[in-house]
Amino acid sequence: MANLKLSPGVVTGTALKELFAYCKEVDCALPAVNVIGSSSANAALAAAKEAKAPIIIQLSHTGSQFFAGKTLDNGQQQASIAGSIAGALHVRTLAKTYGVPAVLHTDHCAKKLLPWVEGVIAAGEEYFAKNGEPLFSSHMLDLSEQSLDENLEISRRTLARIAKMNMTLEIELGITGGEEDGVDNSGTDHSKLYTQPEDVLKAYDALNPVGSFTVAAAFGNTHGVYAPGNVKLKPSILRDSQTYIMEKRKTGPEPVNFVFHGGSGSTEEEIREAVSYGCVKMNIDTDTQWAYTQPIKKFMDEKSAYLQAQLGNPEGPDKPNKRYIDPRGWSHLGEKGFTTRLVKAFKDLGSFGKFDF
Repeated sequence: MANLKLSPGVVTGTALKELFAYCKEVDCALPAVNVIGSSSANAALAAAKEAKAPIIIQLSHTGSQFFAGKTLDNGQQQASIAGSIAGALHVRTLAKTYGVPAVLHTDHCAKKLLPWVEGVIAAGEEYFAKNGEPLFSSHMLDLSEQSLDENLEISRRTLARIAKMNMTLEIELGITGGEEDGVDNSGTDHSKLYTQPEDVLKAYDALNPVGSFTVAAAFGNTHGVYAPGNVKLKPSILRDSQTYIMEKRKTGPEPVNFVFHGGSGSTEEEIREAVSYGCVKMNIDTDTQWAYTQPIKKFMDEKSAYLQAQLGNPEGPDKPNKRYIDPRGWSHLGEKGFTTRLVKAFKDLGSFGKFDF
C-alpha cells in the first residue's frame, strides 16, 4: 500500500489515531524516546528526518524537571510541569523546521505524580482553547502498582478529561521490571511481569467507550539492558489478548494498540513479533543514553591532554584548548550517536521509509 502522508509538526487528535491504525496495517511501530533537554530533542528530530518516519518524543517526570533545570524547586511539581511545557513548545517550534511529524507524549506518571500530569493537562487545556489542538498528543498514567480497579477508575477519569481535546491516553497493565526514572521494580516477582488477557479486556471495556487509548501490557519487559536469560519475553501475550477481546466483544482484528516498554536490549526477533501483534510504539531510553554518552566519553579519553586547562597541551604550554573544551563540539558527538541509534530503532520496528512528508 502507499505510504501514509503526514504534515510536519506535532501529530494530534484524529491524525494520531490514523497513524496508529496505519502502523498496524503495515506491521510497523514507532520508537518513543525519552528526552531531557533541547540537545536530545533535536537529535530525535534529526533521526525522524533521516528515517523518513514520525518520532514519538516523550518527557518523563524527572526528564521534565531536568529540562527546566535541577536547581528549581519541584516540591509542588512546578519544575516538572514547566519543563514539560517548555519541552513541548521546543518540539512544536522545531518539528516544522526539521520538516518532520512528531508525537508529543508524557511518560510514566505514577499515582504520587498525578499533580504533575494534571498540571500539564491544565496547560494543555489553555493551549487547546487558544489553538484548537492540545499541547501534547497523549499522556501516560502508570498505575500498575495500584489495584486493577483503581488503575482503571483513575485512567477512565483522566481519559474523559483529555478526550475533550481528542487526546490519547496510555495506560500500563502489569509491571515493567528493572529501574527507570526513579521507579525500581528490579526485585519484582517475575509472575507480575506478565499481563493476563482478562485484564486487557477489562481495560478495553472501561476505556473504549470513553476515548482513544493505548495499553502498555507487560509481557516480561524490563527497563534497562539485561543479560540474556535473565528475563523471558512473551510477546504472545499480546496476540492472546487481541484474540480474547475479538472473541468476547466481536471486534475487528487487533482491537487494541499495544506499547512495548523496556525495549532497550531486545532482539530484532522479539521486536518484530511484538509489532506483528499490534504493538505501535516501543519505548527506548537506556540504549539512547549509552549512544549519547559513549562518543563523548571516547572524545574525552582521546583528547584528555587537551582538557586539563584552558591553556597548555602536547603542542605547547601556551597553546589554547578552546576548540576542545567548547561543549558544542563534544555534545554534538553525543547527538549524532543518539540519532544513529534511533535510526536503527526505526529499521528494527519496520517504520523506516514507510511515510511521506
